[in-house]
Formats: sequence, structure tokens, C-alpha cells
Amino acid sequence: MDMLTSNSMLMMERSLQFLWTKQSCILDNLSNVETPGYKTKYATFEESLENAIRSSVKKNGSTAQVREAILDAQIETHEADNESTRMDDNGVNVTEQMVEMVRNGYQQQYVMKAISSDFSVLMTAIRG
Repeated sequence: MDMLTSNSMLMMERSLQFLWTKQSCILDNLSNVETPGYKTKYATFEESLENAIRSSVKKNGSTAQVREAILDAQIETHEADNESTRMDDNGVNVTEQMVEMVRNGYQQQYVMKAISSDFSVLMTAIRG
């Protein structure tokens, strides 16, 4: 398996997909901060990924099975049902969402830096 199709590159791709979904949830939450009855959205991925990888490791843990586990892990969005911060039943905490947006941005930068580093190594190998 080469570097471009490795499990680590696939994992970084899936991580970016999750972070994009998470960012979309945060932006939806912030844009609906004044909408009565709006419930906070959030995205999950880590538990699904962990369960899929643990299951593949129990079977055999081959590279192909781990790859399938990474592909099978689902990014899910949820609504916080019992969370309300105001009298109008809106569940958005602006401060919390702003902190999550900054944290998510840093995580995106980290993943992009890791991808860039991998491509830099590849470019060095090509140039010799």
C-alpha cells in the first residue's frame, strides 16, 4: 500500500470530514441562537470509529480490516434534547459554541499540517 492510500491518510481524510460536519453543526447553532425552541446540534465520530477498530482488531487486525473499519465508522449528527439555556427553550450556549468553533479550527489546522507534512515527504522522495 502506498502513502496516498495508506490507512493513516484515510484516517486524516475521515477526520477532516468529521471536523467539517462538526463545524457545520456549530455554525447552524450560532445562526439559530435567537430561534425559539431550537435544539443544539452536535456531531460524533470517535465512538463509532473506536468500536469499528476494536471489532476489526478482535477478528484479526489486518491492514485491510482496519481500513474497512475506518471506512465503516459513521459520522453522525444529533440534537441535544433536554438542553435549554433560555425561557424560549432555545438550547444554544453562545460561549460554548464559540469555544468549540475555535477548538475545531485548531484541530482542522493540525490535520491539514499532518497531511501537508506527508505530502512534503513524498515530494522530497520524488525530487531525490
